[in-house]
Amino acid sequence: MAQAAVQLPARSTYRHGDLRRALLDAGIELARRGGPDAVVLREATRRAGVVPNAAYRHFASRQDLLQAVRAAALSALAVAMERELARLRPGAHPADHARASLRAIGVAYLRFARNEPGLFRTAFAVPGDPETTVNSAMAGKTGLNPFQLLGVALDRLLAAGVLTADRRPGAEYLAWSAVHGLAMLVLEGPLRRLTRTQARGIEQRLLAMVENGL
Repeated sequence: MAQAAVQLPARSTYRHGDLRRALLDAGIELARRGGPDAVVLREATRRAGVVPNAAYRHFASRQDLLQAVRAAALSALAVAMERELARLRPGAHPADHARASLRAIGVAYLRFARNEPGLFRTAFAVPGDPETTVNSAMAGKTGLNPFQLLGVALDRLLAAGVLTADRRPGAEYLAWSAVHGLAMLVLEGPLRRLTRTQARGIEQRLLAMVENGL
């Protein structure tokens, strides 16, 4: 099983100079355990070991904290995608590499949803457009957020001649909708009763369908 992408520090209380980080870490842990509804500013301050009023210098409202946690969750997803991309075999034919890149993005996305359901829900249940928001806090180590990493994989398909130019516009939304829909069906819908083996089988078929359909 993949390791959690967002690592929390061992401490549980605030230390001088890093209250914002302590509050954010507390918010991340709340989201991890209970999704976006669990991210409450008062509870984050309690976990950080400070009075509620101390938080307002760093987060003016619960929504501010929630947006910061959302950005951290998207960053964790981006890192998971980058790790999957790093496993690709070097020297492959451009078309094979492009297909493998798109599949790696989808595999990482679905695995993150399974392993970090609370963070996954928080990443996509909070208002905001990751494809239009320029925010380094949402990015992975490459400086790209998950939507941008998907775009790079699709551009590789285009460059390799797998995807035609007339089908490239909007391809992100098609691929994203299909994979995200399956993730939610497995997490919260009728497919939640599937065994892990059954779910992975469907995931592989869906990813092949997305690749062939584009």
